[in-house]
Formats: sequence, C-alpha cells, structure tokens
Amino acid sequence: MKLITRLLRKNTSSSRIAGFILSNFLGLLIIVGGLQFYEDARSLWSSDDSFINNDILVVNKVVSTANAWDSSASAFTKEEIEQLKEQPWVREVGDFTSADYRIWASVAQGGRGMSTMLFFESVPDRFVDAAGSDWTFDERSGDVPIIISKDYLALYNFGFAGSAGLPQMSESILSGIPLKLTLTSDDGRRMCDFTGHVVGLSNRLNTILVPESFMKWSNQQLGSGVDSAPSRLIIDVSSPGDVAIKEYLEANNLEVAGDKSNSSASYLLNVVAAIVLAIGIVITVLSFFILLLSMSLLMEKNRDKLHSLLMLGCPLSEVSAPYVRIVVWATALAYVLASVGGMLLRQYYIGALRGLGAATGGWWLGLTVGFVLSVIMMAVNVAAVRSKVVKSWR
Repeated sequence: MKLITRLLRKNTSSSRIAGFILSNFLGLLIIVGGLQFYEDARSLWSSDDSFINNDILVVNKVVSTANAWDSSASAFTKEEIEQLKEQPWVREVGDFTSADYRIWASVAQGGRGMSTMLFFESVPDRFVDAAGSDWTFDERSGDVPIIISKDYLALYNFGFAGSAGLPQMSESILSGIPLKLTLTSDDGRRMCDFTGHVVGLSNRLNTILVPESFMKWSNQQLGSGVDSAPSRLIIDVSSPGDVAIKEYLEANNLEVAGDKSNSSASYLLNVVAAIVLAIGIVITVLSFFILLLSMSLLMEKNRDKLHSLLMLGCPLSEVSAPYVRIVVWATALAYVLASVGGMLLRQYYIGALRGLGAATGGWWLGLTVGFVLSVIMMAVNVAAVRSKVVKSWR
C-alpha cells in the first residue's frame, strides 16, 4: 500500500493542491462568516412582535385637507382591493373591520378607577400569530381577548398616569387586570357587558384588536347592519422592504402604518446577505473545479502506472486511495481553516452587535452550511477520482 502511494503521488503538484485549499478556504470563509453575521444581526431589524408576522404591512389612504370630512374617500373600493391583490409582491390581503357600536371600558386599580371610550377593530385570524386557544370568543363566557399597541401603554405610563395620580403599569400587570366592557348600539336600545383581558401588545398594529369571531357577532347584535368598506388593509407581502412596494404605494396615494425603516433595513440585509452568499458559492465552486482539474492532470500523468497496477491485480480501492486521501484531507483542511476564521470573525463583531441590542443567534448555522458544502464537494471529487481510475483500466 505504501509503495503504491509513493508511486502514484510522485508527480503530485503541491502548488495546485495549495491553490485549491486557499480558494476553498476563502469561499467557505465568506459563506460561513456571511451566514453567521446574518444570523446574528437580523434581530436588529426584525420586529419582536410575536403576534404579527414580519411580512405583514398595514396600509391606508393618505388623508388630505380635501377629503378630511368625507370618511368614504378614505375607504377602499372592491376594485382597488382587487388591483392590490394582483401585485406580484402580494401574497394575501385582508380587511380591517371596525366595531359598528359604542364601547365604554372601565378599570379599577389600587382603590382608584378610570373609564374611557374605546374602539375595536379585527382582522382575519390567519394574520394573527396568536390565533388559537387564547384568541377565541365564546358568547357564554363573556370574555374578550384583546391585543393593543405598545404605544398606548407608553402613552398611559408617561403621559397620563403621572398627571392623573395613577400608578404606571408593566405589560405583565396590564395583562392581569380585567377590563369591564359595556357595548351599546347607536340608538341606545341594545347593550351587552363583557370582561376583556389583554393577551398581548403589538409593535406593528396601532389599534385595539379583538378576534374576528367576536367582531362579527357583536356587529350583528349591536350594529346597524350596514356593511361599510374598509379604510385599512392588512397585507402579507413577499418582501416588506421591496422598492416596488414603495413605488406602488406612492403612485396610489397610500401609506404604511408604523415604522418603515425596519422593513427597508431588513430587506437590504437580505439582499446583501444573498450577494455575499453568492460570491462565496462561486469561489467554492471554482475551488472545486481546481481540485478536480488537478486530480485529473495528476492521474493523466500516471495513466500508464494506474493501468499497470490494475492489470497486476491491485484492488481498485488501493489504487484510488492516494488520490482519495488528497481530496479528503485538502477539503477537510479548508473547512477547518474556514470554521476557525469564521469564529474569529464572529468574536470581532459580536460585541458591537450586542451593544446595539442584537439578540445574537447560535454559532451553528454557518458551520453547518459550510460542512454540508464540504461533504458534497468531497463526495463528488471522490466519485470523479474513482471514475477516472476505472477509465484508465479500460
């Protein structure tokens, strides 16, 4: 076996093998480092809202001086909704349904109480990630789950509570306080009492959201019976920061509710990550062909030796073993170097990302992808080497 190895590796080009290791190392380093940075940094622009998917946008028409007193001017027609559904970046469109009755809410805390008028809205449950056991309405229980905007809690804590002599509330405290809800029809003849509880707070929905089932039931019981066109739409899009979305909204006098910068930054991060990943893959594929070409040239120089060894009865596995070992060790070394480089790169930027408030991800994503690519390259090259040895026998 050692004699066969010495004989067949006599013409090995160290420079070509080193070139493969270097190029493969660079390609894998770009892939490992790029994916790891993406995993660690994406939380900076991803919403921590656990109730609404990050691909959701809420749009409405821009209110101007000319239509300020005409509420119907801000409503969406069926034709406008159908036109929106036809856009390539739209996956699904849902309506905001508003309560068609009056809502009075009261709450007591620490021996003091407050009451106020409210408004309710609902969207199709498929747009709410909290849809499930906690996001249902049962008329017999008289209990209504509610999701409110975090901005409302901030306004209460820092704008209203101090001036009214009321204590501030955390999210957990607010979730544990029952709200007494009194619903009254516009003519005052019909009235219902319920208990509401806040099941979550949203960064992305600037409203007071109730289950769709409750909204349908309450509008049937207390509403006027007239279906009104929606003034806001909730849209599931393929890429929230896409330039095409911005151009369409501007052209149709529409605006997006909430902070748009996170969507744009997240979209830009995805684009940059895709470009970096593509560059890494191209370099890795080129390194694969460098090794494949090196092995082919080496085996071509040793074609007569290979043929003679096989004719003498040497097993195919022993004849191909020297080249297989070169492939395995060169690929494994490139992966190990890229993994070490990726982890060193992560240590360089991880402190800065955490300082910016990023919830850094695990360290395994880049290493796993790099390992899978290395195994694939190794398997293809080993198969190519054995195929070349078989051909030299014939």
